[in-house]
Amino acid sequence: MDLLLLGLLGISILLFVLSFFQKDRYAAIEKEVEELSMNVLQENYQLKKRLRILEEELMMDGGIQMKKSSSSKKAPIHEVVKNQVIALHQQGISLDQIAKQSALSITDVKQILSKH
Repeated sequence: MDLLLLGLLGISILLFVLSFFQKDRYAAIEKEVEELSMNVLQENYQLKKRLRILEEELMMDGGIQMKKSSSSKKAPIHEVVKNQVIALHQQGISLDQIAKQSALSITDVKQILSKH
């Protein structure tokens, strides 16, 4: 009986010592998750930075276009918008509603419909 207890004690001590030398599986996973979260944060920052630059460029381009449009004639209306106006008119929607939905003036809507 004593021999059995000594054997079990010896095995437990041996296993305890071996546990210190065994690799920690969770440490590697934790490191990977940390790296992944850092990559996501960096990409998010880069995207926000690019978006801010694009917004600034659009605001600058918008200001230039507004200056040009105020000094010259209106820009031509795109074909897609014209087709949308015609389709809305065929559905029986009023000119006011069509003007609001297409962001055009009522005179522009009437002009498109008269050409159709």
